[in-house]
Amino acid sequence: MLALLLVAGSLGMSNFAAAIAIGLSGVDTRLRLRIALSFGLFEAGMPILGLLIGRQAASALGSHADLIAGCLVIATGLYSLLRSLRGAEQPSSAASQPMGRLLITGLALSIDNLVVGFALGAYEVSIPVAAVVIAVVSVAMSLVGLEMGARLGERVERRSELLSGVILVAVGIAIAAGVL
Repeated sequence: MLALLLVAGSLGMSNFAAAIAIGLSGVDTRLRLRIALSFGLFEAGMPILGLLIGRQAASALGSHADLIAGCLVIATGLYSLLRSLRGAEQPSSAASQPMGRLLITGLALSIDNLVVGFALGAYEVSIPVAAVVIAVVSVAMSLVGLEMGARLGERVERRSELLSGVILVAVGIAIAAGVL
């Protein structure tokens, strides 16, 4: 169980970092629930999907999972940067982000969980237990990240979306490099 908690913690680090970036733009209860739902569903579902897909896909995707996930998170960060640099009339709040953008971010952040699902299939680990533990740890880390980002966002108000984009790009690069 300790190994599973450590795996869940390491998988949740990318969600934690991304949640800080999202939280910079401001969060409310509704956004917290949307992010928890999006991140939690992907974090729990991807290991199960990985187990179902099987080992053949693991070898093909496994070596590229970090790169694919990193590129998706970088793209999300670049989108935030472009919006910020265009100089929207009013600073956009994260609460106004469409659910589709949150779902894409959740998917990008959970691609590594797909590979974990492949690995879990090789061990005698209960997939439902692993999925629940990974999801709970990820949601908890995401909520803490959102709160940290929101508190920091209050201090950097005007530049929060720019900073959010920079952080997402940095997180994407770290994921692609295999650091997160």
